[in-house]
Amino acid sequence: MPVTVNHTGITVYDLDRSEEMFRELFGFESFDRAPRDPAIISAVTGVPGAKVEIVYMRNGAQAIELLCYSGPDDRKDFRPRPCDLGSLHLAFNVDDIDDIIARAAKWSLKLVGDVVVIDQGPNTGSRIAYLRNPDDGLILEAIQKAPARN
Repeated sequence: MPVTVNHTGITVYDLDRSEEMFRELFGFESFDRAPRDPAIISAVTGVPGAKVEIVYMRNGAQAIELLCYSGPDDRKDFRPRPCDLGSLHLAFNVDDIDDIIARAAKWSLKLVGDVVVIDQGPNTGSRIAYLRNPDDGLILEAIQKAPARN
């Protein structure tokens, strides 16, 4: 069996808010939500006292797993810059980047830098922007593809 991607896991601050944001802003649909057995979560993560509730969401073939930990008590807040090791982002193709940025304001997502036009690579001519979720620091990239050339 070839190796394929199953999902991308993201630890979030507020599961209800994050689930609604991914649904409203990016078109994801939830397909499973429940707390998980703390003993199993502690074993797999190597974190004693780990307690988590998880929601799985899907947009086409892409699945994400939103994890909201309530334990252990010494959880840390990690908000790397895009250039820092361990940083990640999710990128979304959008029809209208200006509309997404305007709608993202409802969720308090803020531009990290500027909206730019890509000058090389597979997204040449596309407009892109990085947005940061203030709740958990997650970076979300919006990509408005370049108009088709005749």
